[in-house]
Amino acid sequence: MINMKPHSIKSISEYHRVLGIPKPEHPLISLINIDSITNRPERVSIKVVFDFYAIALKRMDGIKYKYGQLNYDFEDDGVLFFMSPNQVLNVEIFEQEMSKSPSGWILLIHPDFIWNTLLAQSIKQYDFFDYSVHEALFLSGKEEKILNGIIENIQQEYHSNLDDFTKQIIVTHVENLLSYCERFYHRQFITREKAHHQILIRLEELLNKYFNDDHLISKGLPTVQYVSAQLNVSVSYLSRLLKVLTGQTTQQHVHNKVIEKAKEKLSTTDLSISEIAYELGFEHSQAFSRLFKSKTNWSPLAFRQSFN
Repeated sequence: MINMKPHSIKSISEYHRVLGIPKPEHPLISLINIDSITNRPERVSIKVVFDFYAIALKRMDGIKYKYGQLNYDFEDDGVLFFMSPNQVLNVEIFEQEMSKSPSGWILLIHPDFIWNTLLAQSIKQYDFFDYSVHEALFLSGKEEKILNGIIENIQQEYHSNLDDFTKQIIVTHVENLLSYCERFYHRQFITREKAHHQILIRLEELLNKYFNDDHLISKGLPTVQYVSAQLNVSVSYLSRLLKVLTGQTTQQHVHNKVIEKAKEKLSTTDLSISEIAYELGFEHSQAFSRLFKSKTNWSPLAFRQSFN
């Protein structure tokens, strides 16, 4: 398969042309009703990179979105996903497979629109802009109604006469929208218990295997990026999920496993502190000792001596 170069869409106006809809009323922000899109090819497979933020609520069969080897089929109602500038999105459309007309909305926001506002900084703090599509937000009917109400307010302001107050009013609505999305994601981490519990089990199995297969000496400690890739989830999603479910980040889970193995070696072997540090993937024993002390309030030597 040929690795296609992503098609870069530089402006919201350009994206409107691609979709076959009239140009936006404002060059830096747009709200698109999906059922108004006229340019729907029967079949397309393309990589796209936007230079702007996109928040989309979509209901459509026969359309697949892919990040790398990860697929997501929009078969459920009320699925919300997010894209940040420069994020690569693979789109595969099979029009003949669509059982009903697509619906929903897409909110497009160029970074220049929120420049010099508090949102310009706070929008970067929302982890879900870095989530993969298969980590989309599944909305309940009540949640979807709340977000649609905010979108209606944005749409009303967007189509009114633009004045000095328009930008701040829209930005306030967007901040409100993102705050609700943050709440709903927190709910999803809790209510999708079975799927997330399986991730926790796989994480434990992954770390056990890594620490028991002598990977530490040759590869060092597992990175957050490595763990996320092995679990087939994005770095930000995994960290947020673990924080909600366990109160600890991915890095903290790795460190907990290090301490567990260190205690085992300190209490059951005659290896020196330096030898244990080496076997646990540390280049310098001082780094191992600092981590052990920070997690246990004991130095490795004091912990060992406590058994005598």
